[in-house]
Amino acid sequence: MAHGGSGTAVGAIRLTNVAKEHVLASGERLRVLEDISFELADRSFTSILGPSGCGKSTILNLIAGLDSRSSGQISIDGARIGFVFQQPRLLNWRTVVDNVILPLEQQNFGREAMRALAAKYLRLVGPAGYEPYYPLQLSGGMQQRVAIARALAIDPDILLMDEPFSGLDEITSRKLRQELLRIWQETRKTILFVTHSISESVFLSQQILIVSAKPARIFKRITIDLPYPREYGDLRLFEIETQLTKDFLEMGNSASDV
Repeated sequence: MAHGGSGTAVGAIRLTNVAKEHVLASGERLRVLEDISFELADRSFTSILGPSGCGKSTILNLIAGLDSRSSGQISIDGARIGFVFQQPRLLNWRTVVDNVILPLEQQNFGREAMRALAAKYLRLVGPAGYEPYYPLQLSGGMQQRVAIARALAIDPDILLMDEPFSGLDEITSRKLRQELLRIWQETRKTILFVTHSISESVFLSQQILIVSAKPARIFKRITIDLPYPREYGDLRLFEIETQLTKDFLEMGNSASDV
């Protein structure tokens, strides 16, 4: 993973002709990503939107350094990346505060400094007062808030989020989307958010990258030029969702013609 030079704003991300393939047990090569290129500005909020299983999470894993690309270049300015997974992945034997300080324990922080940072980010995401609780004592929505606090605790330049609200009910998801936008506006992190929900991507994002089925390619880039805060039921958002639905149908028809 390369890091950009001093001329690039901290938090900017650039992928150039990135491809990824897996070698199966049979020896067959499975192409997952093909010629993925995009550039994200510092402090931007971008969603990667596509059907389930198309390779969206693979893009995040490559950016985070959790997997290696087969070809192409990835340039990131800013050393710290926070990752929020689809499931909270909390340790059930550790309290809320001890889960949040987990990524800090390998750094040069004293115990009190770590707890102070944990308290700061727990207040930011909402579940203040739950520090002594254990994960199994929390709802799914509260667990995901703790996971977001854990990702923010290292003060990342970039926050990668892999369908973090997909396992929650719609009411809880709506609340957390609004909370996420508040956090983004307060912290001004660069956020790259993976989803297969058209309405979620439209509500959250400044830009949407639509990716095709495997091997995933960038099918279309959409700019959502609407101010924040956004409201559910806004007819302008609905019009964009309608157009995106048509784009997905067009993408499906194009794939079937190949």
